Amino acid sequence: MIGQLMRIPETMHAVVLVGHGGPEQLVYRTDVPVPRAGAGEVLVAVRAAGVNNTDINTRTGWYSDSGDGGWTGEAVAFPRIQGADVCGVVAAVGAGVPPARIGERVIVQGCLRSLARDGREPWLGSEIDGGFAQFVRAPAADTHRVDCELSDVQLAAVPCSYATAENLLGRARVRQGERVLVTGASGGVGSAAILLARRRGADVIAVAADEKAKAVRALGAARVVPRTGIEARVGRNEVDVVIDVVGGPAWPELLAVLKPRGRYATSGAIGGPVVELDLRTLYLKDLTLYGCTSQDAEVFADLVGYLERGELVPLVSATFPLADIRQAQEAFESKRHVGKIVVVPLPAAV
Repeated sequence: MIGQLMRIPETMHAVVLVGHGGPEQLVYRTDVPVPRAGAGEVLVAVRAAGVNNTDINTRTGWYSDSGDGGWTGEAVAFPRIQGADVCGVVAAVGAGVPPARIGERVIVQGCLRSLARDGREPWLGSEIDGGFAQFVRAPAADTHRVDCELSDVQLAAVPCSYATAENLLGRARVRQGERVLVTGASGGVGSAAILLARRRGADVIAVAADEKAKAVRALGAARVVPRTGIEARVGRNEVDVVIDVVGGPAWPELLAVLKPRGRYATSGAIGGPVVELDLRTLYLKDLTLYGCTSQDAEVFADLVGYLERGELVPLVSATFPLADIRQAQEAFESKRHVGKIVVVPLPAAV
């Protein structure tokens, strides 16, 4: 009930990342101290948490050349509770936060804008403990109430992937009637980008494996093309915008299919971070390239509005108990799914 005080236990179940490496670095514990909400913070009882590439990348140290960095480039402190996606209920509030927020169903913006320093935001589950636990504390300003009929699991699919996709589309100024190419279209960000681009009235060409084409078309893609031979299948100068989370050796083809004055936006490089760029293509076609990590101010509030108005229904591929986090991440890395993988903690006794 909104505003009703809850009993907070002393310890909780959580998955603790104890160092960089493989899934063996993820340890499920039942004796982790429950965090306490500080000034300007809320304590959220986690009901569901999504799995993302950022979890894998932070675990492996992918974000820095030294192999020890997170989103801000600084070394990750261990032990760390991962999980950038959180859906739950506000269980307690810190000083300066209205007690009436207790009991709200919320999602937390993984990109913690209220804690930005020098233009860079820490991320939940990387620089700050995240949602792979029964409780997480978060800045109240980054914790958004959601009133809708969607399940906790569906809402847990939203914060990282859907905010990333909406930020990409917003930066690239995607408009009604434009043609948008989406790479990695079967994944969390890619599937979100299809749904959100269609909401804007754009036509989508999706890049996905043949065995996933039917499921990707069901999301609203007008065409699905395989990962090889993109330029030959789409044609030169055929799309207005490319939304890319893949990169890799085929990257030059993504610029080739863009029309003159086309826009390219990226927030990932799962196919490889080092690409070849012919500067003549960039300047002779008057292209604009956007790198997108920090999320624009309106992104998360807009997403909440879409959810509450029934304009967005997140796609969930599978759920796992939180205790099976290793299996969940292994399923995620196998890339056989379409949509999001979500983990569910045991309910806390509150």
